[in-house]
This record gives sequence, C-alpha cells and structure tokens, in this order.
Amino acid sequence: MRKFYNRLFKRLRLKIYILFKQYFLNRKKNYNRNEIKSSAIFRKLINHPDSTFLIAPLSEKRYIKNEPLGIFILLNGLRLNITNHIYNYDIDICQSLFDKLSSIFDEKVEKNRMEFEIEMQGQIQHSLSKILEKITNESSL
Repeated sequence: MRKFYNRLFKRLRLKIYILFKQYFLNRKKNYNRNEIKSSAIFRKLINHPDSTFLIAPLSEKRYIKNEPLGIFILLNGLRLNITNHIYNYDIDICQSLFDKLSSIFDEKVEKNRMEFEIEMQGQIQHSLSKILEKITNESSL
C-alpha cells in the first residue's frame, strides 16, 4: 500500500511540475512592433564589431555606443533608449524582453572580458619568460 501512495505522489508531483513549466516558463509573450524593431536594432548593434559596451554597476544601466554608425543605446529598467544625432526613441519594453536583452548584453560583455583577460595573461607569461631568461643569462656570467 505504501508503494502505491509513493508512486501516486511522484506522479502527481511530476504532473504539477509539467503543468507549471508549460504555463509559466514556456509562455510566449506577444510583443508589439516597436518592441520587436527596437530589440532587433539592439541585437544587431551588439554583434557589430565597432560597438563598445559599458555597464553602470550601481544603476544597472547598460550602454552600447557605435561611433561609425552614430547610434547610442541605453537599456535602463523596462525602457530602451535609441539615440542618433537626428532622432531619439524611448521604447517601453516588457519584463521578459528586458531579461532577454540584458542577458544577451551581459554575455557579450563577459565574452569581451574573457578575451581581454586571456590577452593580458598571455602578456604576463611572455614577460615572466623574459625575466627568467634575463636572470639565467646574468647568473651564468
């Protein structure tokens, strides 16, 4: 009898988990046209090779600057600000879109940081080998 209740409880728990996942986690939000276009601009500018990135740690603002195109983007809370020398758009975005865009931005910044760190570590190893070689040459004299 105990096995029956254990099995029943496991099945019930699994069904609740599946329903929760289907209802809350995989639920797609219908974005409006401005959200779709602004997020596409955001993504294209992140992947542009001339873009520079900045994060303000206290205010959690995320900045993208592309000097050749003359476009600046500010992701602040649930607002996406796209600025050019001619126009300025403030687009309100939903929470799920903000989470996606900030995740993309954070991944790109983390990737750039890792590349910078690897380059920095490579220079340190090269410098250490030069120091070791210099000490070896001086001690042999």
